[in-house]
Amino acid sequence: MYGWIWRHLPGNTWVRAGISVLLALAVVYVLFQYIFPWAEPLLPFNDVTVNGQ
Repeated sequence: MYGWIWRHLPGNTWVRAGISVLLALAVVYVLFQYIFPWAEPLLPFNDVTVNGQ
């Protein structure tokens, strides 16, 4: 998958590296702004099973 993305990016190695960093930052932004808040109520992290403490 990464090879396919790398081959389809324009420019030389430095331009491709810069675009790759921007793409990675965009993915992280979308995850933190949209995907994680949507999925948070579905995750069992707040289900506490310890009693009496």
